[in-house]
Amino acid sequence: MARSSTTSQIAKLQKQLELLKKREAALSKSKQSKALAKIVQLAKESGVTAEDIVGALKTGKTAKAAKGAAKKTARKNPTAGKTVAPKYRNPANPAQTWTGRGKSPTWVAEMKAAGTLDSALIPA
Repeated sequence: MARSSTTSQIAKLQKQLELLKKREAALSKSKQSKALAKIVQLAKESGVTAEDIVGALKTGKTAKAAKGAAKKTARKNPTAGKTVAPKYRNPANPAQTWTGRGKSPTWVAEMKAAGTLDSALIPA
């Protein structure tokens, strides 16, 4: 007898579980419908298109952030990070060189002030 009682209790619990799952799905759908209505309203008010939203969903960023990231990569110097041959060599210390890019070393600044930087040019 205990076996049939346990079986009937399990059946009742499974029915309750099914009802709860259906209720959860209905509440979730209702919540999603309200959220979608808000999204559509905000999109219409701000002039955002469906393509903007799809693009933002694909990249995981807002359209504005995606455009900013595209601009950053578009502006990047194509020679950035590439090694450049030195253009100047310190006559006092031949181990010190400078490519002519970026902040100049102190010995270059001193040579510029003296007007003798041309003598430090490495022949090409």
